[in-house]
Formats: sequence, structure tokens, C-alpha cells
Amino acid sequence: MDLSLISAIQSSTALAIGIIIGLGALGACIGIGVMGSKFLESAARQPELVPMLSGRMFLLAGLIDAAFIIGLAIALFFAFANPLLGALQGG
Repeated sequence: MDLSLISAIQSSTALAIGIIIGLGALGACIGIGVMGSKFLESAARQPELVPMLSGRMFLLAGLIDAAFIIGLAIALFFAFANPLLGALQGG
């Protein structure tokens, strides 16, 4: 088994994990920021719709965070149970 190949897979995996988590967090933050600004804008225009809009805003915030958490789970899977290394060691 070639140790340089294993170290190349581990370093590429670490880089990919950083990209997955970083871009997922960036996208979630931008999405929630845009949604929050639009919520405040619509609440200022029509204050009587605030109860309905706030419920929908929190639902969308949960969905945006869920997408980030799914990406985080995939990144943790690659960090702790890397299938690329398993295929290399098993084959």
C-alpha cells in the first residue's frame, strides 16, 4: 500500500470538507440575511401581516439551516468514515 496515495486522499478529503462546510455556511448566512431583510421590509410596508410573515420566515430559516446541516453531515461522514480510504485498503 502506497503511503503517498493515502496521504494524497486524506489531504484532498480535508480540502473538500473545508469547501463543503465553508460554502454551505456562506450560502446559509447569505440566504438568512436576504430573507431577514426582506421580512423587515415587508413588515414595515404592511405591519398587519407580521404574524403570518414571521411564521413563514422561521419555516424558511429552518429549511435553509437544514440544507447546511445536511452538508455538514456529509462532510463529517467523509472525515470519520472515508469510503475512499476503505476502498483503497480493501482492494
